[in-house]
Amino acid sequence: MNTDKKELAVAALRNGTVIDHIPSEALFNAVRFLNLESQPNAVTIGYNLASKKLGRKGIIKVADTFFDDSVLNRIAIIAPNAVVNTIRDFEVMDKKRVALPDSLVDIVRCNNPKCITNNEPMATRFDVTDRGDETHDVKLRCHYCNHTVDGRHAHFK
Repeated sequence: MNTDKKELAVAALRNGTVIDHIPSEALFNAVRFLNLESQPNAVTIGYNLASKKLGRKGIIKVADTFFDDSVLNRIAIIAPNAVVNTIRDFEVMDKKRVALPDSLVDIVRCNNPKCITNNEPMATRFDVTDRGDETHDVKLRCHYCNHTVDGRHAHFK
């Protein structure tokens, strides 16, 4: 029996969601954003995995859970090139890239302490000014005060 292992294998997922191509530095923000700390099903998190495209990447596998596109697309704020795989009976049934909406309502908190959204009971609204790629962050602009923020530094509500 050959015990020389070249790779560490992670158990295959029978049913669930796999989110791949998450920049390593954004991985734990994605975990918090999806509220996976309170997930009752098995969650596998891979951190600092080798990636030809990103150098290092993160991956999240969530057993027996399927997220709405509106939730997954918000991941694009911190991981604009993330890929979501839907798994059923160990087979990839659907594979798609996250898609960042043009406007984000009540998702991100404005960092400007003088912004009206931090002083009045109202929803925040950010417009996407740059969709980002492997080399730079998504850029968001507050609709009310024009304050800009990088996606990876955004504070989620």
